[in-house]
Amino acid sequence: MSAAPPARGLSRRALLGIPLAAAAAAGAGFYALLRRMEAGHYDPHAVDNPLVGQAIPDFAPLPAQDPASIGFGSADLRAALHATGRPILVNFFASWCVPCRIEHPQLMAMTGAGIAIWGIAYKDQAADAAKLLGEEGNPYARLARDENGRVSIDWGLYGVPETFLIDRAGIIRGHWAGPLAPETVRDEVSPLLRKYA
Repeated sequence: MSAAPPARGLSRRALLGIPLAAAAAAGAGFYALLRRMEAGHYDPHAVDNPLVGQAIPDFAPLPAQDPASIGFGSADLRAALHATGRPILVNFFASWCVPCRIEHPQLMAMTGAGIAIWGIAYKDQAADAAKLLGEEGNPYARLARDENGRVSIDWGLYGVPETFLIDRAGIIRGHWAGPLAPETVRDEVSPLLRKYA
């Protein structure tokens, strides 16, 4: 009776070790996540966007959301940034988006505080978006419609709502995926607005 070759026994042990190593790595990752949550440094909505630190993407003028609003393109956004010398928030939203309704009071409060917000309705029906803004208030200085979602793709959108902070040079300085909570506005958005004012 011959013994199994040592190489075969070693590979069998290595194969058994792979699930154990994967479980250990997952456990370490989960432990690190728990430590970040305990320290208050974990944000489940934090999604990196490669455009942060880059110039806004070029896009042709989008149609206005409704006759009472003014659509815009990248040239309009750059001109307004240059003319005012102040940053602008660009907010992508939709009437069918429940988190968009959750963040709406924050947008209204920021507009009331004199912060310029330009809105882009993402794949939305004009009548539905108009109804939302009629019921909840319109926080947008300019409001356009991205009917087919092409411009949103250029901005690297993951979903709605998403908000971008653009400095006066037309560079994207901040990005928030998901609804803006009061603490996000206080701790992240407002300091960046002050920094780039």
